[in-house]
Amino acid sequence: MKKINIANIKGFRIGNAQNEKAGSGCTVIICEDGAVGGVDVRGGGPATRETDLLSPVSSCEKIYGVLLSGGSAFGLNSAAGVMRYLEERNIGFDVGEGYVPIVPAACLYDLSAGDFSFRPDADMGYEACVNSELNSPQQGNYGAGTGATVGKFLGAARSMKGGLGIYAVQIGRLKVGAVVAVNCLGDVYDADTGRQIAGLLAEDGTTLESTRNIMWDNIQQPKNVFTENTTIGCIITNGRLTKAQCCKLASMSHNGYSAAIKPVHTSADGDTIFYLSKGEVEVNPDALGDLSSYIMSKAINEGIRNAVSAYGFAAAADLKEQRV
Repeated sequence: MKKINIANIKGFRIGNAQNEKAGSGCTVIICEDGAVGGVDVRGGGPATRETDLLSPVSSCEKIYGVLLSGGSAFGLNSAAGVMRYLEERNIGFDVGEGYVPIVPAACLYDLSAGDFSFRPDADMGYEACVNSELNSPQQGNYGAGTGATVGKFLGAARSMKGGLGIYAVQIGRLKVGAVVAVNCLGDVYDADTGRQIAGLLAEDGTTLESTRNIMWDNIQQPKNVFTENTTIGCIITNGRLTKAQCCKLASMSHNGYSAAIKPVHTSADGDTIFYLSKGEVEVNPDALGDLSSYIMSKAINEGIRNAVSAYGFAAAADLKEQRV
């Protein structure tokens, strides 16, 4: 297995657009020739669009893009810009009179990071598509990761900066990549060592505490933590899969969330993973699902390590070296 540039997975393009001052943005994965898609939503508070079309019982055979956006439910409007970009290029489902691009989307809550009044819109979605033509997306404080934060159980003062992460590998002819915006209630852990690398800040502001331990210690005390959360991601591959297999592998990829984020899939998160297949290489779905889980956990780590301090939130690079 070797690490590769995600741009080497042919048939997909990735682009970001963001408003750095306002603290929000969006990330698009374009598949002009269409891709078989699946999805699995695990969090209790999702903001999604067109996910029903990815059900194996739906008649939709291909989708043409996936949008990951900030702005909470308001950010779903940015998918209209992706549709406009694709329609202008005659990309989508041919209905005779024209083309209808199918673009599922998921959003995270980042309205507290910068300017609450700003939300990604159709123009920003369109801009992300234009930027995808370069197919060289930046990580960290870009796209859907612009205003992302982590470790929010005790509020903003003890939270840290999250971000957009990307990781891809190749085994033989098979290529698999993950794109994820890390914006979780819980803490983030290194996928290989299990060491906590970001999350709930201690009172000194330079070391970490365990959200899980604090939650367990206060298990009989109800706490409303509904805002500011949700990790959203997408796996892309040249492996040949059916819709049902894409949905199953999206489900298996959530194990990558579980490996890198603790706690995860809470009622305060809207955790969602899309899975896209171009169908070029025969593959063992179970092996690919397990690999996808690992790649997703590595992408989560990349999102944290590429983030920089912003909007009053410290980044992992600001912490003292420690083991938690």
